[in-house]
Amino acid sequence: MSEPRVTLYTRTGCHLCDAAREVVVKVCEDLGESWVEIDIDADSDLADRFGEEVPATFVDGRQHDYWRVDEGRLRAALG
Repeated sequence: MSEPRVTLYTRTGCHLCDAAREVVVKVCEDLGESWVEIDIDADSDLADRFGEEVPATFVDGRQHDYWRVDEGRLRAALG
């Protein structure tokens, strides 16, 4: 299996992360793409890197969005 195309960086208790997860799940399921979620609080380097700019989404290893995930924009990036 190939690497997930979408990476979603989150933290526990983040309501924006919950909303972003819903969009990522929907889009990836619709398009047959894989994704992975990483909790930044489990890694101090990631926590330092992202700070309060979560959720952050990456597509194909490049930062795509932070705070909010726009469904249409994510679909376009994966298209």
